[in-house]
Amino acid sequence: MDTYRAVEVTGSHAFRLVDRELVDPAPHQVRVRVEYCGVCHTDVLAAEGLRADPTRPVVPGHEIVGVIDAVGAGVRSWRTGDRVGIGFLAGHCGECDPCRRGDFVNCRDQEQTGTTVDGGYAEVAYARTSGLVRVPDGMSPAEAAPLLCAGLTTFTALQRIGARAGSLVAVQGIGGLGHLAVQYARSLGHRVVAVARGREKEALARELGAHHYVDSTEQDVAEALQALGGAAAVLATAASGASMSPLVGGLAPRGRLLVLGAAPDPIEVNTADLIFGTRTVQGHLTGTPVENEDNLAFSAAQGIRPSIEVFPLSEAPKAYAHMLSGRARFRAVLDAAA
Repeated sequence: MDTYRAVEVTGSHAFRLVDRELVDPAPHQVRVRVEYCGVCHTDVLAAEGLRADPTRPVVPGHEIVGVIDAVGAGVRSWRTGDRVGIGFLAGHCGECDPCRRGDFVNCRDQEQTGTTVDGGYAEVAYARTSGLVRVPDGMSPAEAAPLLCAGLTTFTALQRIGARAGSLVAVQGIGGLGHLAVQYARSLGHRVVAVARGREKEALARELGAHHYVDSTEQDVAEALQALGGAAAVLATAASGASMSPLVGGLAPRGRLLVLGAAPDPIEVNTADLIFGTRTVQGHLTGTPVENEDNLAFSAAQGIRPSIEVFPLSEAPKAYAHMLSGRARFRAVLDAAA
């Protein structure tokens, strides 16, 4: 096979199914036959032209699971036939100052899969070996795909809160990120509060592991959280700064609001809410490849699974639109073989 199918995008929302030439991987890279690729909200950076040069075609997608079918020069620890994952961060350089200090997430010479380099809306993907994730045997590749981004982001955020088991942890937004965050928080031993608009998601939230449910259209969220003792942490996953703003008042002393959802509007915070109680508002991006391996292992052991809807690769624009509409329950995934 000399070519492979890929769905590329130029400008804003201009998707096109094309045939691309199959080439050998570069040094310290591998070539991966994509099995499945999740469709994530961050794909808007490519699909809506929110990148440095939107006139250059790029293949979106950064929740990739596939099998290595070729390795480049200098590759030592990876072999053809290995099932691997590729996440949003396309592989750290190991040489910049953040890397030398062990902060691989903030590497200054790191591409973004599906945004600055081609991603997984394709039959084939290429990746730096420093960005690869080993996928456990027996794990469904379709279900593993969303765990590489949505799962990793929520799992590592919970590891950053510094809260003991039994602490009150709130998850705001029961969507692509939130439905996984509830499962992780429950499995890590926290008392979990799900916060969402309306009552229609309450039954699902409790099924996923939430101990409490707060309807933000009926209750003052901060008051509701304080009535439960105050949250050691709130994971804000909804893409709305206005909906995140009241959450700070619901934090316990030294509590943290971790911002996971990228919103177009700002978060407004009263300084008194931060000062009195020594509270923190903190952004959280993702995690490293080895943390992603921990994430997959933990998910497999605890039975944490994303709710997915599978689309054929040829329907990538439809899957993207479905995700963007908010109607996906809860992660759209592309089948590269279909």
